[in-house]
Amino acid sequence: MSSKVCVITGVGPGTGAALTRRFATGGYRVAMLARNADRLAALEAQVAGAKAFPCDVSDPEQVTAAAEAIRRDLGEPAVLIHNAVGGAFGTFLEIDPEILNRNFQTNAMGLLYLARAFVPAMIARGEGALIATGNTSAQRGRAAFAGFAPTKAAQRILAEAIARDAGPKGVHVAYVVIDAVIDVPWTRERFKDRPDDFFIKPAAIADEIFHLAHQDKSAWSFNVEIRPYGEAW
Repeated sequence: MSSKVCVITGVGPGTGAALTRRFATGGYRVAMLARNADRLAALEAQVAGAKAFPCDVSDPEQVTAAAEAIRRDLGEPAVLIHNAVGGAFGTFLEIDPEILNRNFQTNAMGLLYLARAFVPAMIARGEGALIATGNTSAQRGRAAFAGFAPTKAAQRILAEAIARDAGPKGVHVAYVVIDAVIDVPWTRERFKDRPDDFFIKPAAIADEIFHLAHQDKSAWSFNVEIRPYGEAW
């Protein structure tokens, strides 16, 4: 088992699948985490070097069990990407408070559980990378994002706290703000009148995250924003 190991959460048909393919192509054995076991199994059959580990990252016991299985089957991870996301639309009067809590468990607490499971070994080795994917909700709270934006803002600040602790110990932590609509079938249907260059390509997101995971330590990034060239910001 000489290849490095990358753990990716939230592996679905968009960014998660693209990340899996990019890191597998880059020579990694990829541990894929998501709640949908059938979808993981299908991708495992398509991507050499990828292995499915069904897991709900909001559950600390499931994260611990998945971490143990990854170490047993693949080895100690060199890269951890928290891509799982819980989201909901609605104003503060419209949302069910439990929805906000549920999203917080996936977005913020999930990052904490994963970091505690894998980053100590990276610190011990003096190298590694932890990358979380976010969006503009991590930077501002629009009215209809009351059940989502607070959890992503907390996630970004938690990532920064981890970076300030683990960075001087050799572990690169970065937060990627994806300021775009990701090109997947359901967004194409919702925004059917938009041109191709309105969407951000999952493969392009994956390329940028692969680059982040391999930055020279003399020029590490933390806050990274990516968007289509035509996006207003």
